Amino acid sequence: MNPSCPLCHNTSALFCDYKSRIYLECGTCKGIFLHPDQYMDFENEEKHYRFHNNDVEDQGYQNFVSPITNGILTDFSKEDFGLDFGAGTGSAITKVLRDNSYQIVEYDPYFHPFPDVLEKQYHYIACCEVIEHFHHPDKEFGLLQKLLQPNGKLYCMTHLNSPEIDFSTWYYKNDHTHVFMYQKETMAWIAKTFGFAEVKIENRLIVFSI
Repeated sequence: MNPSCPLCHNTSALFCDYKSRIYLECGTCKGIFLHPDQYMDFENEEKHYRFHNNDVEDQGYQNFVSPITNGILTDFSKEDFGLDFGAGTGSAITKVLRDNSYQIVEYDPYFHPFPDVLEKQYHYIACCEVIEHFHHPDKEFGLLQKLLQPNGKLYCMTHLNSPEIDFSTWYYKNDHTHVFMYQKETMAWIAKTFGFAEVKIENRLIVFSI
């Protein structure tokens, strides 16, 4: 029997068997996920993330996150408070926003494990290349929605799957910590289920609004 979807808990079907890694697709929210028995443990995930090249001074890295930083700089002011959720070992988002005198704090379960920041609310939340790592996307999106103030926005970046992509050759699944991948239908399901007023998708940028 296939495991239920970790986002909506409905039934799943085999989607792809790639080098002994089993991926399933949810029939309801259209999420695509690695079989939970094949997730890395906490310690090995942390080791993997430490290999990420996160030089916050690198212009290429700053350009990569610019869809999020430009959106925040346009939509919010220096008086507003933000959260960089899943900031990693070094965040170009936090670097760019603080260079512009914006007020933002970091949270990461591995590198900034400060649960007190999850007891406040924020005008905006940045979540860059993070949501595909969620082992429990149901809990994580529920938390992110609660962390937003009225009229707040959640800025996510990830690579969405779509029917024209050949999943077996798709680079994005080759990172073993990319355990849950999304489609446009998944984002619409998240917005409706977790109480977001709307979701806008522009290439890799997904913006949920309260």
